[in-house]
Amino acid sequence: MNIKVLTVGKLKEKYLKDGINEYLKRLQSYAKMEIIEVADEKEPANASPADEETVREKEAERILKYLKPDTYLIVLAIDGLQLSSGELAQKLEGLALAGKSDITMVIGGSLGLSRSILHKADFKLSFSKMTFPHQLMRLILMEQIYRAFKIIKGEPYHK
Repeated sequence: MNIKVLTVGKLKEKYLKDGINEYLKRLQSYAKMEIIEVADEKEPANASPADEETVREKEAERILKYLKPDTYLIVLAIDGLQLSSGELAQKLEGLALAGKSDITMVIGGSLGLSRSILHKADFKLSFSKMTFPHQLMRLILMEQIYRAFKIIKGEPYHK
């Protein structure tokens, strides 16, 4: 399975980079993983809703450059479906069994994702109704992908 995690914004915090790199290392035996960062768009001070949508659309243009037509697109969205770790494992396993071995997961910037990206999604995934910093979400997503593969393979992992 090939999984691309496409994220808006550069990761600056060393502790997050270290955690993500640890999961990338652990995931090597389960899937080919790739993380792609696209530049975030500077939000104007006192941005109007229209300004915010413009920011999301500019970020969407950058995201679209990396989306292959045959990829299965999963976007992280607060209004997406909330899954347990076991259900995420079932989802990934089901995709593999259906021949969908190329998956792209998208994490938006601080304003979220544009409607154009959300409409392209094959699946919207929510981790919570709470809001998390998009940089931290990257680490959480990597851990959950790793946990999913451990579940799929029937290997032990802490609960």
